[in-house]
Amino acid sequence: MISKVNAFIKKNQLLKNNSTVLLGVSGGPDSMALLHYFQSIQEKWNLKLIVLSVDHQLRGGESRGDLDFVKHICEKWGVQFIGTSLDVPSYKQENQVGTQVAAREVRYEFFAKQMIEFNADYLALGHHGDDQVETMLMGLVRSATTKSLAGIPLQRSFVTGEIIRPFLCVTKDEIEDYCYNNGIEPRRDPSNEQTTYTRNYFRKELLPILKEKNSNIHTTTQYLSQSLQEDEQFLAEKAANLVNDLVVFTDTDKEASFTIDSFKTSPRSLQRRAFHLILNYLYNELPKSLSYVHEEQFFALLESDSGNVQIDFPDSLKLRKRYRKVVFCFSNEQSHPVSYHKIVDIPGEVKLPNGIMVTANFTGCPDWDSDTEYICNKASVTLPLHIRTRQNGDRMSWRGLEGSKKVKDIFIDAKIPLDKRDTWPVLTDDDGEVLWLIGLKKGQPPKQAKEGTYIHLNYEAGNV
Repeated sequence: MISKVNAFIKKNQLLKNNSTVLLGVSGGPDSMALLHYFQSIQEKWNLKLIVLSVDHQLRGGESRGDLDFVKHICEKWGVQFIGTSLDVPSYKQENQVGTQVAAREVRYEFFAKQMIEFNADYLALGHHGDDQVETMLMGLVRSATTKSLAGIPLQRSFVTGEIIRPFLCVTKDEIEDYCYNNGIEPRRDPSNEQTTYTRNYFRKELLPILKEKNSNIHTTTQYLSQSLQEDEQFLAEKAANLVNDLVVFTDTDKEASFTIDSFKTSPRSLQRRAFHLILNYLYNELPKSLSYVHEEQFFALLESDSGNVQIDFPDSLKLRKRYRKVVFCFSNEQSHPVSYHKIVDIPGEVKLPNGIMVTANFTGCPDWDSDTEYICNKASVTLPLHIRTRQNGDRMSWRGLEGSKKVKDIFIDAKIPLDKRDTWPVLTDDDGEVLWLIGLKKGQPPKQAKEGTYIHLNYEAGNV
C-alpha cells in the first residue's frame, strides 16, 4: 500500500517538503493508518506533524475513549496532539440539521482554527477509495448536477493551506491489511455498522455488489471523480465570467437581472452554472426544496413566447420575465401594488410614491414639447387635473388615431413590465379623460382650444 500511496502523492503533487501537516485522526482504521503512514515519510519529507482529534459527544464514554486512545498513541509515537470535545447534539438541535451534518460542521470549524493557529500547509484526512465510490453513488441518488456527482475532492484550498486525501487510491481492505501488518489495533465505531445512516447502507448493501462486477472500481471511480472536478472547475470559471459580464446585481434589494438575448449566446452548460451562481448569491442558504425542477422552469422561461411570466421559487424568491429581460427578486407575499390618487394644484407640484416629481404651471407660451413635458389648453380640459394609477376601462386618444385605445394595450405594445403597469402614473382631467401616461404616451383632449392660457406640466423621473 505504501508504494501505491507514494506514487499517488507524487503524481498529484499532494505534498511539499518542509511542510506543517495536520492529521485528522479519530482512532479508527483509516485515520490510524494515515498517522502511521505519515510518520513513515516524515523524515524523508521533513514534515512537522500535528494530530487533531475530536470527541463529538455522540457515544458517551466510548467517544471520549476514542479521544484518549489517540492521545495515548501520539504520546507513545512522539507526535504532537491537539484534542477537543464538541457538543454535536446541542449544535444539531440549534441548527436543525442531521447528525452527520452537525458533526462535520463543528469538526471542520475546529480544524480551521488549528490551521490558523499553526499556519499549517496541509490538513490530511483518511478518506479512501471506497468512500469515494459511496459518495459518488449518493450524489447520483440525491442530485442531478455534475458537481454533486464529482465526489470527494482529492485536494482543495482550506484556510491557510489545503486539504489532501492521499488514501483515495486505496481500498478499505488494503487499509485494514496495512493496520494488521503494522500491529495497529484501531478503535471501532459501532455506528458504522448501522444501515440507518445512508452512507452505511451504500457501504453495506451496494458497494459489495459493485465490487463483484469490478474489483478495481475504486480506481476507475477516482479517475472519473478527478476528471469531473477538473471539467467542473473550468466550466465554473467560465460561468463566473458570464455572470460578471451580463448579470446586474442589486445589493440593497437582493435582486439580479440580465437580458435574455445576451445570456443565450453562451452555451447551455454555462447558462446552467450561471443560474446556480445567481441563486447562491441571492439565497443566504440554499433551500432544501430547491431542485432540478426549478432549473427546468428557468430554461422554460427563457424560451417562453409570453412577454410577462412569473415563477415562484422557494422562500419567496420570484423569477420574472419582463419581455426580453429576466429578474430574480424576493417579494413579500402579503404586499400589493401601491395605488394612489393625487390632485394637481396649478401652480404646484406633486410627488408620487415611485419617486416621480410633477410640476404644474400656467403659461402663455406653449412652445415646449419634450418627452418629459405635457402641454394643453386650459379651456380644453376640465379642472382640476388628477394623477392616479390606472383603472379598468381606461382609454385614451391622440392625434391621428381614429377613436381611442385601451391603456392596457398601450402598455403591452410598449412592453411595459407587468409589475410596473399597476403603479404607472396616469394624468386625467376632472371628467376622467386620460391625457398623459406620464413619460410614455401623450394624449389629446376631446375639446380643442387654440388661444388663451395653457397648462404646462413637467416630470422628473423616479422609477418610470
